[in-house]
Amino acid sequence: MALPAKSYARTPTPGDPARSEAWALLEAARLMDGAKSKGPAELLAALRKNWRLWTIFQAELIDADCQLPPALRGNLLGLANFIDHHTARLLANPDPKRIDVLVNINRQISEGLLEGQRAASMKAGAAPTTNQPPATLRESA
Repeated sequence: MALPAKSYARTPTPGDPARSEAWALLEAARLMDGAKSKGPAELLAALRKNWRLWTIFQAELIDADCQLPPALRGNLLGLANFIDHHTARLLANPDPKRIDVLVNINRQISEGLLEGQRAASMKAGAAPTTNQPPATLRESA
């Protein structure tokens, strides 16, 4: 298996979980969005990658050591449940028009993660992150 840096044009800085999660969500969104205009095999592969990513998030959210507030945790688990059901329907009946909802969810969650990082940096008195904003990451492919 190739290292991420060799497989992708851009990868997040190691040791920054929120940035890594945001990058993974944007990468999955980019793959799904690009697969809409390709054949069913590419669409199904992109959907499966996104589903795998959200399965990882679900596993972390149900872990007893999860540090997220209960309300946020519950909201994310509900969103993950929606993604599970929507993805299962798309895998059974691939429809490129119905993939946009998953693309938009990934983009919005990633932007929220990155905005949270910027806000935390500003609150701590640190300089704003010099990493690229979400739009730049999204357009990088």
